[in-house]
Amino acid sequence: MQIEVLPLSNKQMKKKVTDESQLGFGKLFTDRMLLVEWTAGKGWHSARIKPYEPFVMDPATAVLHYAQEIFEGLKAYKWEDGRIALFRPEMNARRFNQSAARLCMPEVPEELFLDGIDMLVDLEKDWIPTAPETSLYIRPAMIAMDPVLGVKPSDHYYFFVILSPVGAYYAAGFNPVSILVEDVFVRSVAGGTGDAKTGGNYASSLKAGLEAKKNGYDQVLWLDGRERRYIEEVGAMNMFFAYGNHIVTAPLTGSILSGITRESVLRLAIELGCTVEERLIDVNELFSDLKAGKVTEAFGSGTAAVITPVGKLGYKEDSVQIGGGAVGNITQKLYDTLTGIQTGKIEDRYGWVRIVDPH
Repeated sequence: MQIEVLPLSNKQMKKKVTDESQLGFGKLFTDRMLLVEWTAGKGWHSARIKPYEPFVMDPATAVLHYAQEIFEGLKAYKWEDGRIALFRPEMNARRFNQSAARLCMPEVPEELFLDGIDMLVDLEKDWIPTAPETSLYIRPAMIAMDPVLGVKPSDHYYFFVILSPVGAYYAAGFNPVSILVEDVFVRSVAGGTGDAKTGGNYASSLKAGLEAKKNGYDQVLWLDGRERRYIEEVGAMNMFFAYGNHIVTAPLTGSILSGITRESVLRLAIELGCTVEERLIDVNELFSDLKAGKVTEAFGSGTAAVITPVGKLGYKEDSVQIGGGAVGNITQKLYDTLTGIQTGKIEDRYGWVRIVDPH
């Protein structure tokens, strides 16, 4: 599909941040965005890269009432030799379409997804920060645009991509965080939308997250929705526990998002000499293992933070420090290896990196 590039006036150009240590996460956006429309009977059309600006929406627009919406998250990195790299974007395209199918939305052709992001990132390459722990965050999304009140799939959608230069996801950077196991609220259940990347999953997590922060914790660790017994996700990340060189994580049973960083961690861990296991993790057994010192490290994985070490875990009245509250060796190696591949400092032997072609 041909993608039209619309002109950008001087008035529409924004001032770039000069001190990249002050970027934060997801607060600043670049000059341009990608927008493609889908309508019933016509399919995908009107692909254009245009100035970043608000959408004009009817108050009855379907996404505002029935939450028919999906999104993805990936990053672009500017290497020392000037090349721009994306990390496994084809996996984001496939997961995006899996989410679309779950919410009865049209699939975006993978070529359009990837080429549109390539073109947009290339046009906005001057926005890519280069300081340590910085990158250009890429947010593809799709929303239902029908101005009709009725619980049904929309006949009109916007697929769009916006870009945000970002620093570390957590203000403290790559340092251990504290996690509270949530035993009242649940994130998702098998058969729900937990394995789709849709906004409703995140809206339902906010209350538990706020309660955790009131109790001095950084994030929430979810239990399964049926028995409230088995470990699932931590915040918006997949969770791992290391028993020495043996790494354990929850299986993908339909209520957990299939993380791209998760899959990368499982593969890299083996390369680093670890064994890996996907199995149900009973929270009571986990805390017994923590207290006995069997669990030596814990960490979360996700696009935004890549790897997040966990230094303390709380559950009901219990609170246990992990690995002396420091970053573990395996956690550090995984972080260094993943970020090294992403930034071009370590050779990509897996075919994970996509170099953006100049347009």
